[in-house]
Amino acid sequence: MAETGPQKQPDEAMLDLLIKQVTEGLSPEEQRELDVLDNEIASAYARDLEQAAAAISVAGSGQPEAMPAALRAAIEAQLKAAATAAAAAGTGEGRLEVSDKIRDIGSAPRAQKRSSAAWWAAAACLLLAVLGWLRSPLVHGPGPSAAEQREALLARPGVQQIQLAATAEPAAAGAKVDVVWDPRSQRGFARVVGLQANDPSQHQYQLWIFDGERDQRYPVDGGVFNVPANAAQVVVPIRAQLVVHAAKAFAVTIEPPGGVVVSGREHVVAIGKAS
Repeated sequence: MAETGPQKQPDEAMLDLLIKQVTEGLSPEEQRELDVLDNEIASAYARDLEQAAAAISVAGSGQPEAMPAALRAAIEAQLKAAATAAAAAGTGEGRLEVSDKIRDIGSAPRAQKRSSAAWWAAAACLLLAVLGWLRSPLVHGPGPSAAEQREALLARPGVQQIQLAATAEPAAAGAKVDVVWDPRSQRGFARVVGLQANDPSQHQYQLWIFDGERDQRYPVDGGVFNVPANAAQVVVPIRAQLVVHAAKAFAVTIEPPGGVVVSGREHVVAIGKAS
C-alpha cells in the first residue's frame, strides 16, 4: 500500500490519554482534552490500542481483573522513554504487528489466563506493540520540539507558570528563566534565555522543584541541561525524579557534570516561587 504522507507520532500527553482511554476510560474533562489534540494522530493509534486492550480483557475467564496500578505506571514510564528516544532517532526498527501479539495472548496457558499474571503477559504485548509503532519506519521526521510541547502544555487547564529571578551569580547576568509545570501529568518545561553557555565536561545546570509536602532541604531533582554557545533560548523538559505533590518553587543551580542528588546550593543562578 502506498504511503499517504508523513505521519507524526503521539506526544507524551496524547499517549497518557490514549492508554487511559482503552484501559479504564476517560473523565469528561480528559475526553475534551483528547478531542482538542490532533485527531488524525490519535485515531491512527487508538484502533490498535483498543484491539490490544480487548485481547487483554479476553485473556482472563469471567470478569477481567483490573490492571495493577504499579504495572500501569511502569508501562507508561517505558512508553514515555521510548517516545523520547524515537523522537531523537527519527526512525528505527520495523513495526510489530498487534495481530501477532493478540495471537500470542490467545495462546497463553489456561491457568495463566485465570490469574492476574495474564495482565503481565498481555501488558507486555501491548508495550511491545506500541514500541513497534514508535520505532516504525512509517514515522517520518522528528516529533514536536520541546518549544512546541511547552506551548501545548500551556493550553491545558491547571498548568502553573512561574517566573524565576536571576541571582547575582556571574553566569546568570541578564538571564531570564520561566517554568511551565502541569501537576496532573507531572510534566513541565523550563525556558531559558541569556544564561551563560556551559562546558558539559566542567559543569551543568540542574533544575530543582521544591515540593510543599517534602523537606525543603531536599528539593526534587528535575534533571540537568546544557546551554550551547550562541543559543537564543533553550527549552528544557523537566524530568522530576519523584512525584511532586505541590510545587511551591523552582530553582536552577550549577553542578558537576551529571548533576547531584542533593545540592549544596553554592551556585544558584535562578529561583522563583509559584503563586
